[in-house]
Amino acid sequence: MSAVGVLFDVDGTLVDSNDAHARAWVEALAEHGRAVPFERVRPLIGMGGDKLLPEVTGLAEDSPEGKKIAKRRKEFFKERYLPKLRPTPGAEALVRHLRERGHRLVAATSAKQDELDGLLRVCGCDGLLDGATSSDDADSSKPDPDIVQAALKQLGRPAREAVMIGDTPYDVEAAGGAGVATIALRCGGWRDDDLKGAAAIYDDPADLLRHYDESPLARRGL
Repeated sequence: MSAVGVLFDVDGTLVDSNDAHARAWVEALAEHGRAVPFERVRPLIGMGGDKLLPEVTGLAEDSPEGKKIAKRRKEFFKERYLPKLRPTPGAEALVRHLRERGHRLVAATSAKQDELDGLLRVCGCDGLLDGATSSDDADSSKPDPDIVQAALKQLGRPAREAVMIGDTPYDVEAAGGAGVATIALRCGGWRDDDLKGAAAIYDDPADLLRHYDESPLARRGL
C-alpha cells in the first residue's frame, strides 16, 4: 500500500509565525483608526483575511477600506516580521523524513502565494514539497474546505488516502469538511480541547517525527 499523502499547513505548523501575523493585523488596523487588541486577533490566526477582517471590523476584505488594511497587513508582515521568523522545532527534519518514507507532500495554507514562498524558505522546506496551494487557489479560506480540496487535487489522491498536518481548529475543520483526517500540533498555541476532532495531537514537528512509527502516518489509522 502506498504511503499516505500529506497536506501541510505552514503558519504555526512549520513556521513559528502566528503571533507575527496577529501583530501585523493589529498594526494595520490601528493605522486605519481601528483599535483592535492583539488578544482579539490572535485566536483568529489560521483563518484567512477574508474571514478575519469581517470578524474584527465588519469590513469585507474586498471593500475599499478592507483592501487598504489587507495591503498594509501584508507589508507589515513581510517587512517587519518575516525576516525574523524561525521554524517550529523539527520542521525541516520532519518534511525530509516524510519524503524519504515515500509520502507525497503538498502545502495547504491560507497564506498568500508570495508570503508562502518566504515562509517555506524560513523553515528550509522550499523545494522539498511536491506542490502548494494558497488562498490564491481557493474562493474561501479556512475553515472552509476549499484550500484542502485544491491541495487534494494537486496531491492526486482521494481524501481517504491523505492526512492534514496543522496547528489550529480551522485546519481540523477545513480538513474534515474535505473528508481528510488531521494530525494536530500544539506549537501554534492551541490547547488540546481546541483541536478536538484530530486523529492525533503532538507537540510540534519534532515530536511527531519521534513518534512517526506509532502515528497515523505510519499506521494508516485514519
